[in-house]
Amino acid sequence: MTLRRGTAAAIAVTEIPAVVRLPGGPLAYTLRRSPRSRGLRVVIHPDRGVVVTVPAAGRRGWADPELHVGAFLAEREPWLRRHLERQARDRAVLVARGGLRDGATLRFRGDMHRLRLVPARDGLRRSTVERIGGADEDELIVHVAPADRRSTAEVLEGWLKPRARTAIERDIRRHATALGVSPAAVSIRDQRTRWGSASRQGRLAFSWRLILAPPEALETVVIHELAHLRVFGHGPRFWAAVASRRADHKVWRRWLRDHSAELHGALDDGQG
Repeated sequence: MTLRRGTAAAIAVTEIPAVVRLPGGPLAYTLRRSPRSRGLRVVIHPDRGVVVTVPAAGRRGWADPELHVGAFLAEREPWLRRHLERQARDRAVLVARGGLRDGATLRFRGDMHRLRLVPARDGLRRSTVERIGGADEDELIVHVAPADRRSTAEVLEGWLKPRARTAIERDIRRHATALGVSPAAVSIRDQRTRWGSASRQGRLAFSWRLILAPPEALETVVIHELAHLRVFGHGPRFWAAVASRRADHKVWRRWLRDHSAELHGALDDGQG
């Protein structure tokens, strides 16, 4: 069992493992209680599988959430099974690519790159990453310094994050003025259930893993969050604003949905 609590009682969140019996067989999920929740919500997390969020036990009608959860998940069972099966297939593909071993493949800016691990030259204390575009295939070369205690994943993440920020900030400059907005702040994070977010205070946050996706997909997320600074919610006015800057946004939103497990598992070691 895992238990997670906020820093104050008012925002305490608890999580427990649970199992529901559905027509297609038992389905494991995480039951998440949140005081901020006003109803029942289900997401398929890239790492944790099905997560069901419900209101805190003190909210009227939610002392026994299983009364609601069983019917809710049964109604959505085909969708849940389909996405969980795709996640399993995607994980198998990642393992087949070789994880982060020498000779494995890794996506960068949407294109597959051969990962090469080579010794760093004498005297270097930190590992470095070099990208080489070749006629036959592109490569990401990690020059491994023996004194560097970081894992290959940490070295690659340290190289990818600033490139994600550069690309995201470039697209913000390209589209913010046209949309008539100006972000108050931009942060780059490792968000696991969304590619970007926008607050009413004008703060934007993006997943650094967008740098693994095609530039058009990254740009679509940037436009999406910028549009939220004009229109909160996902009504016709919002989608019109998005389409005004990227008419094919549905194509790239679908690409991100289809490749979510791949991008979130890209720096796993591929050993399991």
